[in-house]
Amino acid sequence: MASKILIIGACGQIGSELTYKLREIHGDDNVIASDISYNNLDVVNSGIFEIVDAQDYASILICVEKHKIDTIYLMAAMLSATGEKYPMKAWDLNMNSLFHVLNLAKAKYISKIFWPSSIAVFGPTTPKENTPQHTVMEPSTVYGITKQVGERWCEYYFEKYDVDVRSIRYPGIISWKTLPGGGTTDYAVEIYHKALKDGTYESFLSENTELPMMFMDDAIDATIKIMDAQADNISIRSSYNLAAMSFTPKEIAESIKSELKDFTITYKPDFRQQIADSWPKSIDDSYARKDWNWNHNFDLKLMTKEMLTQLSKK
Repeated sequence: MASKILIIGACGQIGSELTYKLREIHGDDNVIASDISYNNLDVVNSGIFEIVDAQDYASILICVEKHKIDTIYLMAAMLSATGEKYPMKAWDLNMNSLFHVLNLAKAKYISKIFWPSSIAVFGPTTPKENTPQHTVMEPSTVYGITKQVGERWCEYYFEKYDVDVRSIRYPGIISWKTLPGGGTTDYAVEIYHKALKDGTYESFLSENTELPMMFMDDAIDATIKIMDAQADNISIRSSYNLAAMSFTPKEIAESIKSELKDFTITYKPDFRQQIADSWPKSIDDSYARKDWNWNHNFDLKLMTKEMLTQLSKK
């Protein structure tokens, strides 16, 4: 019998693209998309869609029982920049939704969970270069705190209740299909839109702020890969480091200039600069590469080409 999948937060940046990819693999009827509202009509109209409130256990359970769900991808979250404006809302959404899904698995309603963590779990005291899998984690943002605490709970539920939960620490994600959702790495998506539309961009991070980034296709690939891996191969039940490339606003601007000669960039750091300064510059993801054969396909040059090509068509 085919596995029945529920994606919670399917209208978001990663959730929407994950929905399309999983439907391609498992068939439209086996992948149920859900969100709190109909705010992404492409997702809503692309297959079975349910309104599900990630903060309401009963709302999730009703959907799970109705569709005989066995795997949940919990993609609903309030991201870093938005979370700093609404700390308690971010805490409530990010933590309650995770507990509900972990408890559904503990009660044997579902058998497998994907929950995304983030490089935001790291803080100012974390080694910046080639950040190890196991290291100091003292996050300084609400988003990072919720992700760090979430990682501890994931491992706890695995150890105590044998819940098959899997997670990766996403770096900044860049996509041409969906607009960013309130994160500190959003500049790396906005810059391509502005380059094509206005020929210039004002960056909210300073020119030499290096951050770990990843093209969306690679992020989706990693998410599916970790879920397809044999349970015995998953040696880390908190969350895996994941990496593809690291670059600065200056470097991404240079890569755009090689395609669009007249593009210009200016810098006006805002409150997001402080968040970015607390995060690593590069990530050691050797565990993911060893345990479940993770490998990225896109570097900065390839990604810039793809972003500009696809956005021009749009």
